[in-house]
Amino acid sequence: MASTWLEKLKSSQKTCLIQDGRRKIHFTFSDGTELAEEYDAQTWELIIRKWKKKGTLGAAEKWEFEVGEQLGPKNLEMEGFIESSSNPVFLRKDIKDAFQWRIRNLPYPIDTYSVTVDPDTHTLAIRTTNKKYFKKFTIPDMERTQLPLDEKKINLAHANNTLIITYKKPQEILKMEKVLHEEFKKMKAMKDGDVDCTPS
Repeated sequence: MASTWLEKLKSSQKTCLIQDGRRKIHFTFSDGTELAEEYDAQTWELIIRKWKKKGTLGAAEKWEFEVGEQLGPKNLEMEGFIESSSNPVFLRKDIKDAFQWRIRNLPYPIDTYSVTVDPDTHTLAIRTTNKKYFKKFTIPDMERTQLPLDEKKINLAHANNTLIITYKKPQEILKMEKVLHEEFKKMKAMKDGDVDCTPS
């Protein structure tokens, strides 16, 4: 439920920092999992959301990006190999009222693509009629709040070799985000360094 996830966020240990025009909020949960979010300080557009979980031996894992991307080339497992710049790049970049994904380096016309919902696995699947691209993905926000996916909320666009998939946010998500933003506005944030944002 959305309320359960909201309470988990509220009860976490939080720090906040305003830097380079961004409001950066760091959450630490009771199990040691860390969540870092970066918002545009003026518009509250979510720019980055990334997670870090503790490993099996207690050591921290690498950050995993849910929204936004790590700048710079991504090294593959074997040192010396770098992803080809011509490969399709799947990236989530939300807008105010919708979840949005961009897949760069997909040159095919708009009628080549379809996105469907599998209600049993709570996943979305991108397919092309020429069988050149296929990908399954989830919307973690919908999973965390246990909201069902609705194929009618999906919209597709294509420009500059980029497929843009938009999924309209449900009212439950929009209401939760509004509550969170109000909570974040109450936090004390400094421009010079981190401060504890946990209410006293």
